[in-house]
Amino acid sequence: MSQALYRKWRPAQWDEVIGQQHVVQTLRNAVAADRVAHAYLFAGPRGTGKTTLARLVAKAVNCTAADPKARPCGECENCKGVSNGAFLDLIEIDAASNTSVEDVRSLRDKINFSPNKGRYKVYIVDEVHMLSTAAFNALLKTLEEPPPHAIFILATTEVHKIPATVLSRCQRHEFRRIPVSEIVGHLQTLAKGEGLKVEPEALALVARQSAGGMRDAISLLDQLASAGDTITLALAEQVLGTATTQAVLDIVEALASGDSAGGLDHIHAALDGGSDPRQFARQVVDYLRGVLLVRVGNASQVDTTAETRAQMAKHAAAFEPADLLRILRAFNAAATDRAAWQPALGLELAFVEALQSPSAEAPAASPTPAAPAAHKASAPAAAKKPAAAVKAANPASEMDRQQWRQIINGIKAANPQTAGLLNSCTAVLVGGTLHLGFASQTLKDMIDRGDQHAAVAAAAQQILGSPVKIETHVSGGAGELPPDVDPASIAGTGVRLLGAEIVDINDLDAPSDE
Repeated sequence: MSQALYRKWRPAQWDEVIGQQHVVQTLRNAVAADRVAHAYLFAGPRGTGKTTLARLVAKAVNCTAADPKARPCGECENCKGVSNGAFLDLIEIDAASNTSVEDVRSLRDKINFSPNKGRYKVYIVDEVHMLSTAAFNALLKTLEEPPPHAIFILATTEVHKIPATVLSRCQRHEFRRIPVSEIVGHLQTLAKGEGLKVEPEALALVARQSAGGMRDAISLLDQLASAGDTITLALAEQVLGTATTQAVLDIVEALASGDSAGGLDHIHAALDGGSDPRQFARQVVDYLRGVLLVRVGNASQVDTTAETRAQMAKHAAAFEPADLLRILRAFNAAATDRAAWQPALGLELAFVEALQSPSAEAPAASPTPAAPAAHKASAPAAAKKPAAAVKAANPASEMDRQQWRQIINGIKAANPQTAGLLNSCTAVLVGGTLHLGFASQTLKDMIDRGDQHAAVAAAAQQILGSPVKIETHVSGGAGELPPDVDPASIAGTGVRLLGAEIVDINDLDAPSDE
């Protein structure tokens, strides 16, 4: 049985690691200076090199080369043992299948035994966020005071699920998504080494499909290598279930010309040809993102061919930035929709919604601003103010559940802890102010620290298309709603989120005297 390419081409030296130089340099210096930490946390997207670098650390700290700067040498018995998977002092644990406190206690009981051959016993715990709360608690003491011969390397794709008590005991390294250009360069080297004939356009497609993960990119290339002698762009699109570039261009042309019937025909033709609906939506989003960047004067940031960039410039002249933002949001929702029972529905809805003019999306805003909500936490006199209903100044600015999920996802990559806090709150957009309600003062204090408000506001503006102000609250008990008030309305939402009180239901739509 042949070995998978991603295993065959796994980096064996520091210099072979792609796209994570900021982490490599720190670890390399620590090994050379004999200042290796007792516990590390490697966090980042899947397939970006976390386990690979963990094994390199295990190899380097147990390497017997005389010069610390030359470790790992790759030639000594310990280095070869790690590479071959036969080094007994490297223990890899999959936390996804060893989640219980008994598993951690078993590890803790064995950790005091001295290494068999090496200088250190290295424990790599993959997907560590899957451990139970009790398991994390059992691990804390060991992480805080491990034996001198033990090193822990915890790896996770969801760092926001790691308890703060664990984070504080580890040296943390963030792994980044690898740029398309670097993935393409490495795939070219790999293809040459394997004797594969691959068109450059096919490699670019594979790199984009991998979403910044080198392992996924190599796995996709491995899959394509079994499909034909020469890997062409057409073959890659067929095997990977992606639409042709022309299909995406046809959709954008239909949007530019307002051709609803033709656009839907192009969507159905692409799906009938084997394209995955959500993947097709992602391709449309990717192309329209490039059009938007060209439209706002950032064409240099678009990673594509000169021919495609020229096509983007042509389409950029056909859309206003506001229209591109609206269309991008519609297709991005289709790209993340897993609930549609009809495969084509998400794309059809996105296309038809994108054709609607902004004036058709919502009624005009009332010229009279509404009074703010009275909060139960404020003074009793304020709670009895007239017209104390929660009402949006502009109904078109209300935020739906999908937009809120997009805001959280937009924050997750750069601020995973902030995204984790947002997952635990309730939110409502009222008159340009995004109110965040938290169950406790502790959670509210955590989101109020540093520049987290600015990060949330920036992500919200990107999704909603207009600037917002952030206000945080400790959610009170939900007030009782009058029978004539819809719980899903803005008033109902304000009562549920902020504990606001509706004093006079007749004032819900009345102009404020103030």
